[in-house]
Amino acid sequence: MQYNPGWNSSSVNLLHVCAVGPGDSLHYVWSSIGAPAVLLVATQSPSSALRVNWTQLLSPSPAGAIWIDPPDSVVYSTAVVFTKLFEFSEAKPLGELFYPTYDLAEFSWDSLNHTLNHTALTAELSGVPATDPGGGFSNGSLAFRVTAYEAAGRDGRLPGLLHTADSSQLEFILAGVSPRGNSSRFVLEVATVEEAGAVRRLRSERSIDDEYTPTIFEVLSLLAESQNGSSTLGFLQWKATAYGSQSPRREDGIQCRAQGLQAANWTLPTSSIVQAYFGDSLGSTCTISALNVSFGGEEGEVYQEKRYLSWSVLLGFGEPPRDTFSPLVISITAVALGTPLAMLLLGSCLVLLAQRRRYSEYEPIN
Repeated sequence: MQYNPGWNSSSVNLLHVCAVGPGDSLHYVWSSIGAPAVLLVATQSPSSALRVNWTQLLSPSPAGAIWIDPPDSVVYSTAVVFTKLFEFSEAKPLGELFYPTYDLAEFSWDSLNHTLNHTALTAELSGVPATDPGGGFSNGSLAFRVTAYEAAGRDGRLPGLLHTADSSQLEFILAGVSPRGNSSRFVLEVATVEEAGAVRRLRSERSIDDEYTPTIFEVLSLLAESQNGSSTLGFLQWKATAYGSQSPRREDGIQCRAQGLQAANWTLPTSSIVQAYFGDSLGSTCTISALNVSFGGEEGEVYQEKRYLSWSVLLGFGEPPRDTFSPLVISITAVALGTPLAMLLLGSCLVLLAQRRRYSEYEPIN
């Protein structure tokens, strides 16, 4: 993990997380320059390196300021940008009432270096609006908590996402922010950038197994697939829930919905790492898609009570991890289904044996 590689100032935030394998390397570049974003690059070289031209990156024209060396080692690259936070109230009988949007590109962000933990492989990016006329953020903040992994496993806190060493987890946190309505609900806008040859698709999977995330039976994945659908290049994966506590429990669950993936007909915020890496192709060959993720129950009162919201999402390359039944659940199921079946077979055998004994007392009639 490197903070602002090649730059001594902490006035901006750029975190480079690199995972090196025997024949390849994976790069995650997190930044709050412009809107908060992460750049994901997979290479076929274990010695590939991130290069940053800081003077150009911080200029009004950052195209080409970020690249991977050697350039021909790159096999796949994509970006995820967190652009806006919407707030609306389902006021009756007037219907939905939208408040002024929080543009995350206009936020003021704390130095990420203060929260960087090289042992736990975590960092937190926290910010507030540069101008806040309504005072909603006077006692609160919006944060993105990043976690990288060295091995496969499962996160110890709800929703207990399964991860691999190739993936990273992002936790979106809204804490202490005053809602502007009595039944406010929040919506986070997430944009993705794909180069030519790749498309995004939203997939929903349901399972009867809620062992690791009680009462939640749906997993959503935002997949980046090759144009012909032959392979999955990358993913965002999350459970259909958020939580209203720093130490989440089942009863702290907040409803989470994905409102459909759409092609974005707007440009991304300027002066970001996305423009710095993709350059001129961002407005020509690249495809930008956007997804809204909403938080709140039918009445939207959960955040009103808790004043805390956390949503976890896993990012990575290739196919997303798939949950399977644990040996404990398999054993319990086997016992629950096997015991009645064994009793039925044993009972049938006893009945047949009893019938044979009863009829064997009689001599056959000549």
